[in-house]
Amino acid sequence: MRKAGVGAAAVVLLAVLMSFAVSSWSRQPAVATASVQPIAFPHNVHVQTYKIDCQYCHSDARRSEYAGLPSVERCMGCHKIAGADLPEIKKLAEFAAKQQPIPWTRVYKVPEFTYFPHKAHIRAEVQCQTCHGPVETMTTVGATTGPSLVNDLLNLVGFRPAAPPLTMGWCVDCHRQQNATRGTQAPLDCVMCHH
Repeated sequence: MRKAGVGAAAVVLLAVLMSFAVSSWSRQPAVATASVQPIAFPHNVHVQTYKIDCQYCHSDARRSEYAGLPSVERCMGCHKIAGADLPEIKKLAEFAAKQQPIPWTRVYKVPEFTYFPHKAHIRAEVQCQTCHGPVETMTTVGATTGPSLVNDLLNLVGFRPAAPPLTMGWCVDCHRQQNATRGTQAPLDCVMCHH
């Protein structure tokens, strides 16, 4: 009788874990990985060699929830002269001649039900690298973000692994750390990000 109870408990536990795994996989995570871009844009050259600040190209970051991407005209402001004979700059010039925006592939993404204002983070003097990693060293920007099944299962059994980048737990941990170490008032209220 006792063995049957243990067996039934094991089956129930297995069913719970399986349903948890399936629900984790079926969520719409904030996963974005490196992909082929229409123009190879070396952040490392622009940031390290030419000392261009992130907000020169991503100027919407200081006034919007989106960082934005530079217009073709902004890029051509430098590249009419600088590197005009390079193959990637010739691609840029083709977009400019056609008066078409560059169809960049999105790299960073949070779920649609999440409100993430870049401007609040810029005003709080949070460095871009805090969330986006060492972009200044990247030739091709890539990211692995969002929930992971391994982290979810480790949390389920009582471990406390570090949250993956750009997940709710990761953001809340950062807000708590900023509030404790810098005396900021980063919000911890759910409705600030989910409304």
